[in-house]
Amino acid sequence: MYTLALQRNKNYTKLILYSAYTMLLTFLIAPPRYIVYQSNLLAMAKTNPVQYGHVYTDVFETQASEENYKQNLLLKEKKRWDDSIKLRYKNGSILTVKEGVKHIRLTKRSSAGNVKINVVEINRKLNPKLEVVPVLASDTLARKATIRTLATKSKAIAAINATYFKPQTGVPLGTLMIDKKIYTGPIYNRVALGIKDDGYIMDKYKLNATLKYKKLSAQIDNINQPRMLSTHLLVYTKDWGQNSPNAPKYGVNIAINEGKIIKVSNGSLTIPDNGFVISGPKSKLEPFFNAQMNDEKQIFLANLTKGRKIELEIKQDYDWQDVKHIVSGGPFLIKEGEIYVDAKEQKLLSITGRNPRTAIGYTENDEFIMMTIDGREQSSVGMTLTETARTMKDFGCIWAMNLDGGGSSVMFVNNNIVNNPSIKGGIAVSNALVIKES
Repeated sequence: MYTLALQRNKNYTKLILYSAYTMLLTFLIAPPRYIVYQSNLLAMAKTNPVQYGHVYTDVFETQASEENYKQNLLLKEKKRWDDSIKLRYKNGSILTVKEGVKHIRLTKRSSAGNVKINVVEINRKLNPKLEVVPVLASDTLARKATIRTLATKSKAIAAINATYFKPQTGVPLGTLMIDKKIYTGPIYNRVALGIKDDGYIMDKYKLNATLKYKKLSAQIDNINQPRMLSTHLLVYTKDWGQNSPNAPKYGVNIAINEGKIIKVSNGSLTIPDNGFVISGPKSKLEPFFNAQMNDEKQIFLANLTKGRKIELEIKQDYDWQDVKHIVSGGPFLIKEGEIYVDAKEQKLLSITGRNPRTAIGYTENDEFIMMTIDGREQSSVGMTLTETARTMKDFGCIWAMNLDGGGSSVMFVNNNIVNNPSIKGGIAVSNALVIKES
């Protein structure tokens, strides 16, 4: 009877199929109130199938209403952002690079002379496909490349130089995390930017890493960073390179592969493909390997307990749990809406003078701002850290930080270097911060 009834009423059949289809679509893309409305269509049809035309019209109008509502929100946001950009970058040349991406050029006067500034600002509300992502010069940390090379390889809309790095090797100095993988840990308690899918966090990042075996545990001081103190426990992964550094004085290196100790030495060790080398004072690591050192500083392996499962546990503090990428720099420029330049605390007093600059920050509406300042030339004298902080505040940042500057300061937009680096094209760097579409 049910089949015959459907055959007699083609409109009713169409409504059943239409309702099932639209319920599936709205479950994926529509607001809850729209889903509830759709779920009632079958009941409506059963009680009064002759109103098919009326119900269809209601559905169509609801869909149109939802689309219009979303479109109106986007138009309002676009107008708000456009008006805000014009207000904050007075006398600037403003170019829309892509939906949600603006490039602004302007010149400011200082007591020392003119300063040329380039800014890229993005609004992910207008373009949810936009991503802010750090990229490395190579698969290993000890490599360098120009910003143009890094940006082109990443298919970036825009890019700037990012973390400090060791000039001789290219190893990043400070925290660098990409896609939740920590490549390097923090130094000198410096500030870092955390990038989430829906926003940002800026604070001093603390590494929370522990070496564990059963009831034994040892706090790890850093990952893939140059040694600051002989008392520190450092972990070197394959990202560091082929071999670890030598152990510190009175220290030891332990190679761990798939949770098992495979070699112990006070010299450099090959870093296992599926593990790491832990390096530090013998007194801290002795419980993990139970070996002794003779007068010639050679390790006796006879007492080594093979097969032990040793784990490297890394946890994120609560505020950083949703963070996908981390880029460090320093010092702070803006903190909680106020100028805050803590160069002394972050051991960066040597860079406070007038220099080319790279800085990043974000506004109360989560617009992300990247800025470069040209310097060391007659037409653009650069800025001090305090002047840079004031500029970022003028541009609307409520949080901002300094990045590596000087010859490293380069901005790439639309396949071109748009600033004037103190060294033509900019020096080769360790990593970059890029804007691209997913």
